[in-house]
Amino acid sequence: MYKVTIENKVIETDENLSVDDLVKNNFTNIKPVAAKINGALVDMSEIINKDSSIELINSSDEQGLEIIRHTCAHVFGHAIKQLYPDTKMVIGPTIDNGFYYDIYAKESISEKDLASIESLMKKLAKKNYKIIREVVTKKRAQSVFRERKEDYKLKLIEDITDNEVIAIYHHEEYIDMCRGPHLTSTRELNYFKLMKISGSYWKGDSNNEQLQRIYGTAWDTKDNLKAYLHKLEEAEKRDHRKIGQKLDLFHFQEESPGMVFWHDNGWKIFNIVKDFITSYLRNYNYKIINTPQILDKSLWKKSGHLDKFSDLIFDVSSENKEYAIKPMSCPGHIQVYNQGLKSYRDLPLKFAEFGIVHRNEPSGTLHGLMRIRAFTQDDAHIFCTPGQIENEIKILIKTIYDIYKQFGFHEIKVELSTRPEKRVGSEEIWDKSEDALKKALDSSNIEWQLNNGDGAFYGPKIDFSLKDSLERVWQLGTIQLDFSMPTRLNANYVDENGDKVAPVMIHRAILGSLERFVGILIEEYAGDLPLWLSPTHVVVMNISENQEVHCQKLSKKLNNMGIISIPDLRNEKISYKIREHSMKRVPYLVVIGDKEVESNQISLRTRTGDDLGVMDVDKFVKMVETLVESKSVVLKN
Repeated sequence: MYKVTIENKVIETDENLSVDDLVKNNFTNIKPVAAKINGALVDMSEIINKDSSIELINSSDEQGLEIIRHTCAHVFGHAIKQLYPDTKMVIGPTIDNGFYYDIYAKESISEKDLASIESLMKKLAKKNYKIIREVVTKKRAQSVFRERKEDYKLKLIEDITDNEVIAIYHHEEYIDMCRGPHLTSTRELNYFKLMKISGSYWKGDSNNEQLQRIYGTAWDTKDNLKAYLHKLEEAEKRDHRKIGQKLDLFHFQEESPGMVFWHDNGWKIFNIVKDFITSYLRNYNYKIINTPQILDKSLWKKSGHLDKFSDLIFDVSSENKEYAIKPMSCPGHIQVYNQGLKSYRDLPLKFAEFGIVHRNEPSGTLHGLMRIRAFTQDDAHIFCTPGQIENEIKILIKTIYDIYKQFGFHEIKVELSTRPEKRVGSEEIWDKSEDALKKALDSSNIEWQLNNGDGAFYGPKIDFSLKDSLERVWQLGTIQLDFSMPTRLNANYVDENGDKVAPVMIHRAILGSLERFVGILIEEYAGDLPLWLSPTHVVVMNISENQEVHCQKLSKKLNNMGIISIPDLRNEKISYKIREHSMKRVPYLVVIGDKEVESNQISLRTRTGDDLGVMDVDKFVKMVETLVESKSVVLKN
């Protein structure tokens, strides 16, 4: 008897069929691309064994899309080897929304070559090559790829242990190595596109030879491919780097790669975000501190960071001493904690810092505000007793959700990462800490996923990712339990029994990098930031020189009432001023002519072109105050 699970229904059959045959004979409403047999993911051509439990994988499922993308990477390899026979294939994993393939080619492949490669891929797919999976020994795999002069595949095989399964996939003359599974035929691969080219290095090490990385995307339907490409077009329009330049917010330059030059308006946005987080810190009794940018390397060695993050740390020396520019704030916070004897009655102690940290990220990974070398973390560390963990975690979860909601993000993904293979601390401590995080998550009534084995070496963690309006996922917040660093850096408190014991340290960040978060906000709102986040609320414009003094006084009055205002008294047509400030995304445009001066009112427009008519100044002020206080995304009541 075979039990087949499909669309949450269990169907039993006595037929001794391949998965392929079973699908053809029993199901017509889905498009399966693989199956799980007794929990193991297999190709559609696998034979069902007696008493098997089978779950069919639909092409639109996450696993189904991954299979399509695995196959597309191989068809890409097939095309590359036909067009550029001397190319060496390196590695081609699936990624979110697609795949990439690293290759070593003597000739440089450019963006303009992608169209011809993609065209050949489509021709190859239409030939309906049957994709054959062959499980081989390590010796056989070495023989296959040595014959084909695939040097990098041979290097990969060297790292495979003798008892690991090696699968190679064939379609026509192309052979590649992959964990699979794959589609049964290239004909099933129809909806894909090559996207871009970038540089990479063998094993990600810049000391190794440089490779070319070609990115592609692949989908199960034409509509899904079209929808994804549309999202990319929208993302291109919202690119924070372009908007930042257009709105005069910030810039980068070669003399300081990966570090931001903030302009006045951009710095205003940055500080609005910072001030908002500061108010939260004050409300929850954090002590806001500041620690040095440079610390002796011996401290980073003792904390464990030097061994783990040495490649990312900027070094500096002075008077025969070696220092490191801080990549994170935790060791400095423990130095503050260690000043003076602490009792269990003093805990929890919460230290927060808008710590400017530096990390020597590879130049090829830098991307505007999203990936930089110097950034500001809304970093904090809570020193507490084991018994206080669950309550502190619950408070953090609630505030993280509240803060994301205030910025307009409502869809949050939460993951709990548990003990990794290499870790410190006793099993009892790990059991208690993981249990505390699970209880805190469950009692907070939120959905979460288990990320087994992906915790930090010093403790389990909860990660928070938000989804933006283009359904892109950004990992931001994190809550991490640490039982290691307090001990390594001699932090302790006197417990109820009079013994000195190490506190538990909770690492937490809500926005992560403030610079990155500003970039996310710019893209989320396409530059049309909500009123409360806007660097300027209103521009006061005169029609003629007769209203100059009145505009100056009105602008000053608005500023004194907490509404950020600037006067525009240039000798330009009012239509030109309106158009210019609308393009600069200023929320409100006030026009003052002789009638407005005489009535002591304002003529009000929004950046989107809405004419709000003539209004009393006090009514306008009240409206703005209400919209700012409510964190509204609209510009009128």
